[in-house]
Amino acid sequence: QLQLVESGGGLVQPGGSLRLSCAASGFSLDYYAIGWFRQAPGKGREGVSCISVGGGSTNYEDSVKGRFTISRDNAKNTVYLQMNSLKPEDTADYYCAAVALPSGAKCVMRTPLYDYWGQGTQVAVSS
Repeated sequence: QLQLVESGGGLVQPGGSLRLSCAASGFSLDYYAIGWFRQAPGKGREGVSCISVGGGSTNYEDSVKGRFTISRDNAKNTVYLQMNSLKPEDTADYYCAAVALPSGAKCVMRTPLYDYWGQGTQVAVSS
């Protein structure tokens, strides 16, 4: 019943943009911090970004800082990852995940802490 569904991935040229969505069903995201993770071929899963329950605190992996923006719309039960200036190195499967945290708590990008995971959406950056 508790599901996260990612969408918005696809093939884009270097320098292009994509907006990923993470929609929750079966539960409300009001009390959950959300993280975005990615896994490139032959590499382990790494944290990309996360956003706190109230949206007042965000974190970004250094390689995406200044290019990616995470946001949330609790009314739509959805979290977004706006990805600009995409590079071939951004090619990966992208996953969103949720963890219940107190309001005001800062998010962290450690995979063992997240309870609910989406199925992933593919992002390919290539000319």
